[in-house]
Amino acid sequence: MKLRLPDPSSPIAPHIIAFVRHKRALNRRYDVEEKVLRMFDGYLNSAGVRTLVEISPAILDAFFLSRPRTRPRSFNHLVGVVGRLFEWMVEHDIIDRSPITMKLRRRGQARPPCILDLPAAQRLVDLAAQFPDRNTAPLRGPAYSTIFSLLFGIGLRVGEVARLRWRDVDRGRNVLTVRETKFSKSRLIPMGPSLAARLCAFMDRRSERMPRVSPDTPVFSFIGGRPVNPGTISLVFHSLVPQLNIAIPAGGTPPHVHDLRHSFAVGRLLRWYRDGSNPADNLMKLSTFMGHVDPISTAVYLTITTALMEAASQRFEQFAAPISNAGRS
Repeated sequence: MKLRLPDPSSPIAPHIIAFVRHKRALNRRYDVEEKVLRMFDGYLNSAGVRTLVEISPAILDAFFLSRPRTRPRSFNHLVGVVGRLFEWMVEHDIIDRSPITMKLRRRGQARPPCILDLPAAQRLVDLAAQFPDRNTAPLRGPAYSTIFSLLFGIGLRVGEVARLRWRDVDRGRNVLTVRETKFSKSRLIPMGPSLAARLCAFMDRRSERMPRVSPDTPVFSFIGGRPVNPGTISLVFHSLVPQLNIAIPAGGTPPHVHDLRHSFAVGRLLRWYRDGSNPADNLMKLSTFMGHVDPISTAVYLTITTALMEAASQRFEQFAAPISNAGRS
């Protein structure tokens, strides 16, 4: 059983409690951040800090450096969470200015994602379907082939697939309900007929082997009725990558399972170019579909590929052709 961190009790405790309540009132889950702030509170107690005035830059630096954060992203998250607490306190006139002086660590260049095209994704699904059953993992092949179909076909996050419950699948409308996902948002996601049929066929096979199915039954589960772990999905994906013959971009690394979400976004943009639609007009739809706050977040997933460049070039040629012809006449 995991140990629960003690309730805040340092001089900054009332403000931690009020700050976390403020964030949750904005529909933020804020569980990880609350844990960080509780650790900070405990550190202040152990350091003998008794007043807000005693929370100096030196105390803060000592706290940041006391935590084992080797990756720049993790260290910067730690500093950012505590920093936002002090910024909130400044906004509410509790203190005059933030005492944080710690500089964020420089992150390396972002890893370019590997974009899977349709043949590569189909190969992934077919390979996963060949997994044999295990005593602790019945229907292992159908489960993972369906999981990868959902990740590539509608761009779900790995955790969203892992958390799907029986009640989340509306068979009549071919719609998934993704509940309480990133930033505590929920959304409805329509599925195409082929993908919906694949998911429903898997659920039918599972229900045949289960004595009882309730609305809360996980769609993908192997051990003790618990949902499949996202980390396990990632490990299975990595085990299949060598057989996919995916081109790794310069400066990149072998594909990650999250690249399937990138591949969905790029594939959708490519189809808009090819069917004559205006991608700019549809970007907000894609952003909403993927569960993003705005199109800026979605743009991170729109990696420029050769196929995308060719489609954009053809679109420009079609646009420029009437102008060129008019100039000749």
